[in-house]
Amino acid sequence: MNNNETFEVIGNIDNIIYRNDSNGYTVLNIDTGEKIISAVGIMPGVGVGDEIKATGVFKTHPNYGNQLSVNFFERCQPKTSAAILKYLSSRAIKGIGARMAAKIVREFGDETLEIIENYPERLTVISGITLEKAKAMSEELKKSFGFRELLIKLEKYNITPEECVRIWKHLGINAEKMIEENPYILCDEEINIGFVRADKIAVMQEKAFDSDFRIRAAIVHILNHNTANGHTCLPKEKLLETCVKFSGIESEKVNDVLEKMVSDASLFNDFQDNASKEFIFLPIYHRVETYAAARLQMLLRFPPQIISDIEGKIREIEDNEHIEYADLQKEAINKALTKGILILTGGPGTGKTTTLNAIIKILKANGEKVLLAAPTGRAAQRMSELTGCEAKTIHRLLEVEWTENERPVFKRNEQNTLACDALILDEVSMVDSVLLDSVMRAFPLGCRLILVGDSDQLPSVGAGNVLGDLIDSKLLPTVTLNKIFRQSRQSLIITNAHKINKGEMPVIDVKNNDFFFLKCSSPNVILNTIIELCTNRLPKTYGYSLSDEIQILTPSRKGELGTAELNIALQEAVNPPSPNKTEIAVNQRVLREGDKVMQYKNNYNIPWTRKDGVTGEGVFNGDIGILTEINKLNRKVKIRFEDKEATYTFDDIIDVDLAYCSTIHKSQGNEFEAVIIPMHNNPPQLLYRNLLYTAVTRAKKLLILVGKPEIMERMVINNKRTLRYSGLKEFLTRGT
Repeated sequence: MNNNETFEVIGNIDNIIYRNDSNGYTVLNIDTGEKIISAVGIMPGVGVGDEIKATGVFKTHPNYGNQLSVNFFERCQPKTSAAILKYLSSRAIKGIGARMAAKIVREFGDETLEIIENYPERLTVISGITLEKAKAMSEELKKSFGFRELLIKLEKYNITPEECVRIWKHLGINAEKMIEENPYILCDEEINIGFVRADKIAVMQEKAFDSDFRIRAAIVHILNHNTANGHTCLPKEKLLETCVKFSGIESEKVNDVLEKMVSDASLFNDFQDNASKEFIFLPIYHRVETYAAARLQMLLRFPPQIISDIEGKIREIEDNEHIEYADLQKEAINKALTKGILILTGGPGTGKTTTLNAIIKILKANGEKVLLAAPTGRAAQRMSELTGCEAKTIHRLLEVEWTENERPVFKRNEQNTLACDALILDEVSMVDSVLLDSVMRAFPLGCRLILVGDSDQLPSVGAGNVLGDLIDSKLLPTVTLNKIFRQSRQSLIITNAHKINKGEMPVIDVKNNDFFFLKCSSPNVILNTIIELCTNRLPKTYGYSLSDEIQILTPSRKGELGTAELNIALQEAVNPPSPNKTEIAVNQRVLREGDKVMQYKNNYNIPWTRKDGVTGEGVFNGDIGILTEINKLNRKVKIRFEDKEATYTFDDIIDVDLAYCSTIHKSQGNEFEAVIIPMHNNPPQLLYRNLLYTAVTRAKKLLILVGKPEIMERMVINNKRTLRYSGLKEFLTRGT
């Protein structure tokens, strides 16, 4: 049988083995009258007894044998009494089980479905069916058939069955009518068809080019697009200008619709720079930034009780631990314990951890319960190691639960606040506006808040400029540690990081230290040098392995020395094909047993087990591990992360990629024993100072730059930070 040959199978659905209601993926058996055929694919809304015509190719599953992989299907209502009985007995209609189905079909025969749908009152002749119950059955049947009709009618718009499931769930039985009236309703984030596709559907429907529906969708599309660039709002004039260019509609018309959207609260407007500039927000971002600002203002107005004799407690720690705190460190400790809130910032080697440990000791000695958290799992684990206290991810601290659309809902909120006297958050530069809002909603009255981070690192991936806005407001007590301590001054990684941050060229000609620059110009030589470092020089000299200690960081995913090309080359060098190693193809890439891999998307359903036997679920964006086993028989993959082993299905593994090399952005919150950074031509927007600074500060013991010194110089000189429009600073300072 030709694996690519397309077959058409017609028959009745005999039974449904598995169905994922969230995306319509279904495994079922089709009775053709001659044989039973197993079929798999996106087939939402089908039921036992349905007549179905399925088109696809046959594939052999190691456990289940030959299966039709369905890429297109059609179905019709069951017509005969036997088919109807089978359909209703499968509980396809809520309220009708096997016994009730037999009674109804015995009474109405081939007309059963017609009676249920259009004349439900006639069902009351059957014992046990009230008029109310009959009407409920009718509504359920209409919903079931309505979805099938919708699936057929939306096919002309190239809407997939999986997308149709989302449309049906969000819009319900009137979905077709609503789409005919306004195709841009498909842009809703719960449906996520996108503006461009909705616009094509509108053209097919011959909708007016300058309709209010289209302008509204274009405005929201532009605002949503800009949240991906970190903006929680846009200046009104910039939004108008962009929308006019994007939509091709005149400015006056766009402005009229924008004003209507503000008037009906589809959008929010606010003013900044002494009311001279008007900014436009999506409702969620206006809500989270105003709320977080209000809670922080309340914390400043009603601080927790001051701890007495702080100076004496600091001297006691100094005497017991034979250390001496710098003046700024003492100031930070004092503010944390008297003001109730502190932002503690500073570069590497400036004593943030030492200061934080003193604060924790004094708080605990005073009988206060202290909770610690960070944005990522690796950052939380590092925080635990440095403080000796348990630290959790912020999501775990807030007891996250996830909707079927993978949106977080937190158990900890205004009605169920955190049980603590002090909350310490690390790596706050990674916290976005939505996450800050969630923290502040769970923040109890009278609690201390200590925010720790490096304000010179890259801002959060999500929208907002939280740490920058908090510091720039000059409203919150802030201490910036700037003294590099003696033991840290011996590290060129630390001293060069500070030089880079000041716009000075790092020292690259000192031997026998921890910061090296290997000069070479061509991409091929740079690549070969990196491979030689990973496979020979660093393992022999330092005992480092690419799997556990070495990490290559690069600004870009694309290009000759982007993550895609480097990962393929490094995989070939350190983990080539072998008869002893199983491999699978995933999204045009090969994953092999022994590969270093990274999870690229949060998945809260993946089970894991720790060495101590503790089990749980959830692997997160940025987690790095080693692929230890690929079992093609049961379609499972095992990945060993730092503190646990997770078991993936072949469907889940789609969000895993090679991690010998990762982007600098993805490395935030992580530290590695040795870091290698290629210095080669990249897009100008990726050659800037705090990107290099962030990469350098990821290295704990060894940093090697490989490539052109002039690229490093361009990055050091370029201090153009990406502008982020946000409202947190304005809302914080308003009324003060």
